[in-house]
Amino acid sequence: MALGMALNGTATETHSEMRAALGLTSGTMAEVNQGYQSLIGMLRALDPNVDFRIANAVWYRDTFGPDIEQSFLDATRTYFDARVEGLDFASPNALTAINDWVNSSTNGKIDKMVDQIPSEIVMYLMNAIYFKGNWREEFDPKRTAAADFTTNQNQVVTAQMMSRRGGFRLRRLSAGTVAVELPYGGDAFVMTAILPPDGTDINAFIDVLSPQVLDALTTDMDDAGMTLHLPKFRLAWEDEFNDELKSLGMQRAFVPDGADFTPLSARLGHNLYISKVRQKTFVDVNEEGTEAAAVTSVDIGVTSFPSTVDFNRPFVFVIRERLTGTILFVGKIVQPVIT
Repeated sequence: MALGMALNGTATETHSEMRAALGLTSGTMAEVNQGYQSLIGMLRALDPNVDFRIANAVWYRDTFGPDIEQSFLDATRTYFDARVEGLDFASPNALTAINDWVNSSTNGKIDKMVDQIPSEIVMYLMNAIYFKGNWREEFDPKRTAAADFTTNQNQVVTAQMMSRRGGFRLRRLSAGTVAVELPYGGDAFVMTAILPPDGTDINAFIDVLSPQVLDALTTDMDDAGMTLHLPKFRLAWEDEFNDELKSLGMQRAFVPDGADFTPLSARLGHNLYISKVRQKTFVDVNEEGTEAAAVTSVDIGVTSFPSTVDFNRPFVFVIRERLTGTILFVGKIVQPVIT
């Protein structure tokens, strides 16, 4: 959705590459936006027994505000229900406002997304989601016990293994892959855990985990009356997606002075580009259920819109009278010295 908002600010080759990378090659842009809008509404209302929140935001440098096309901001508000706000990026209050929104939107599971705002960044497009669902049939904590877990390097470590009989759906493929599906709340949301065949390297398995394989694993699942052992786990992760998106064909959007963001800003659109696409995630799976959060940020940079001017290298100075242009003093500063 963060990239979907950014897509509304692109044109020409930048636009077509982004649509292809996002798998949005059919339909008009209005239909694409309506699809996002419908998805947001559906996810929010799908299961009253699950706490699911989704929030979008557009934060922009206040001095960049006059150059932003109103149609772009309107699209983010209308279709993505985005909070749109101009901030003084040079002020510490901007960091506080953005990170407070991140913290609140993820129920405190991700406390901040931005450590500092580089001078070339003029806009952040952000998406945050929060999920908290109890298993439809919870695990009994009394049955959780230490058990062996063999890592991908064939090292045996100890895990806290939850255990229960029944209450999940199962699918086995002839190649030995097993999938179990555990429902949350009213069964609208589920967790699917996929176990590769014994002896299979997990990374090699992921390389062949296509949409077709996933469909085969999650179709025609049967209620299982057997015992399930599943480890408790908690993880946090963060990374940049630039290289992955470039490998999907989204090239131009990352090129300074080579991208086309004119629908975002008619005047500066050819100077705008995506600096980074970043994501932070948190997942906690335990006997009660699952709590998870994620924040994705698309950082929009500019090549010719400096927000600060730093005289931190040699420069020339001129002292002059404005009316006639008379120069009184002219000099160069190579190394400032105060005596």
